[in-house]
Amino acid sequence: MIARETAAPVRPFLNWDVITDPAQWAADVALVGIQHSEPYAGDPRPNDQARAPDAVRLVSRTFCYGPDQWDFDYGSPLSAVEPARCIDCGNFAWVGGSYDAYAEFITASLRQLWRRRAQVFVIGGDHGVTIPVLDALDAIGQPVYILHVDAHLDWRVEVGGVRRGYSSPLRWASTRRWIAGMTQIGMRSTGSARRGEVEDARRYGSRIFTATEIHAQGMDPVLASIPPAVPVYVTIDADGLDPTEMPAVMAPAPGGVRFEQLAPLLRAVAVRQRIVGLDIVEIAPQFDQANAITAITAGRLILNALGASWGADGAYRLGQPA
Repeated sequence: MIARETAAPVRPFLNWDVITDPAQWAADVALVGIQHSEPYAGDPRPNDQARAPDAVRLVSRTFCYGPDQWDFDYGSPLSAVEPARCIDCGNFAWVGGSYDAYAEFITASLRQLWRRRAQVFVIGGDHGVTIPVLDALDAIGQPVYILHVDAHLDWRVEVGGVRRGYSSPLRWASTRRWIAGMTQIGMRSTGSARRGEVEDARRYGSRIFTATEIHAQGMDPVLASIPPAVPVYVTIDADGLDPTEMPAVMAPAPGGVRFEQLAPLLRAVAVRQRIVGLDIVEIAPQFDQANAITAITAGRLILNALGASWGADGAYRLGQPA
């Protein structure tokens, strides 16, 4: 049987109030951990990425010394931009039973947050956890554009008969009628994508920017590819960033997107339009360095999106677009 509440975290994200009963979720900003996706045959369950939501929470004090400390990334203390109601919703943990029921519980719970106009941050889990989140985006009530950061394309229809695993979230997004399109950045090296998946993504209209193109041209073409009049959902696979900055991943590839490229992009999007949600997935804590730099970088990316969204010019604070 699937639990009707989430599991309490080892410590709250940024010391926010912890509420594990989805019926009580009413917030301006909510953070959730999603520990499991539909597993592939032969893969361990739970895999190490299931520990990532709590690994990021544990270093909250390191990536944010306190709400009154000046944050140079978005130009103010957190207390000046943090909205009144910020909650930590705990972890969705699949402890047994039907994966379908587990995924449906996630989707129904997140729909409730979005119907109440919350901004939602998700920490995975492998990239398959994004799929039940995508299903909940219909609650936004208008088409949503996807910004995807990854070393890999993630356009597989299925792997070994599994359609909701970590190789498929962007293919899944392309099948949801409430997804307006996608920009995918950071692609490099090799992964599960074959010629057919690349051609399918291009045929769909995905705007694909390799890491090499980003290093050569900067983020302006990426920003220009995102339609300005739609809300945005951001999905960040940790291996999309360079492994010198986020080393704790299962499939590291040299030459990735750098923090000083991605953080300004998130801030620019958050000022121009609502980032309704953002996930960071594929962190494997067993491979992190002793100073937990991968988990810290994940926290900093969340804070950049949150701080810009709710700052003086932020789209969430200004209520744009309606």
